[in-house]
Formats: sequence, structure tokens, C-alpha cells
Amino acid sequence: MKFRFLTAILFSALPAFFFISCSKTSADRQTMNPPPPGNGTSSCDTADMKYAADVVPILQSHCYACHGSNSNTGSGGIILDSYNDLKTYAGNGYLKGNITHATGYIGMPYGQPKMDDCTINKIVDWISQGAQNN
Repeated sequence: MKFRFLTAILFSALPAFFFISCSKTSADRQTMNPPPPGNGTSSCDTADMKYAADVVPILQSHCYACHGSNSNTGSGGIILDSYNDLKTYAGNGYLKGNITHATGYIGMPYGQPKMDDCTINKIVDWISQGAQNN
């Protein structure tokens, strides 16, 4: 009698177990239906980066204190406040290697935290789009 009772409970609970185990988790639902922009998510638009409008403001706030023509003490002679100078470092990979803190490069800005990913991606994408003087 006890065995029949346990068997009945087991078989009645079995379909519920399969139903629960096949349901999607909260993380699955978020992946399938991500929240719309502006609801706590941030985006980083790196399409069509421009030297004057996008790259120069980043350099002004993160680089020119050490690598500007008027304030280059400790810069190792690397000046970045003209397009021609910057183009050299963009072309040889040093700019990207330094700002991404890649192995074998000196992380920049020196002695400060790494720039946020969006800021880095703007410069990297400008380089990958040909580092145009636009």
C-alpha cells in the first residue's frame, strides 16, 4: 500500500518536474528580449568616427597634459596634438597598443586608470577606418 502511494505521488509530480525544468530563466528571457535603449543600458556609437569631432576631445582630456606641444615633460618626446604626429602613432600600432594596455606597451594615460571601453573603442575604430584627418 505504501509503495502504491509513493508511486502515485512520483508519477503525478513527474510532469510538473519536466515543465519546470524546461522553463526559461530570467537571464534567458533577457537575452531573447533585451531591454530597449535608455532603460539603464548604455550604448557606444563608434560608427563614422571623425578626427576633429571625436578623437581630439578624447586626446584633450586624456593625453595633452603630457603629450601636448606646450606640456610635454615626461612624454618621451611623443607629441600628439597635431594630426600628422598622431597619424604616425596610429599607423604603427603604438596608439592602439598603449591605450588598450596591450602586452608589451606602456598603458596610457600613464599612471592613471585605463580609459573606459567606449572611449578606447572610438579611437580604435577611428584608426581601423583609416585614421582620416576629418
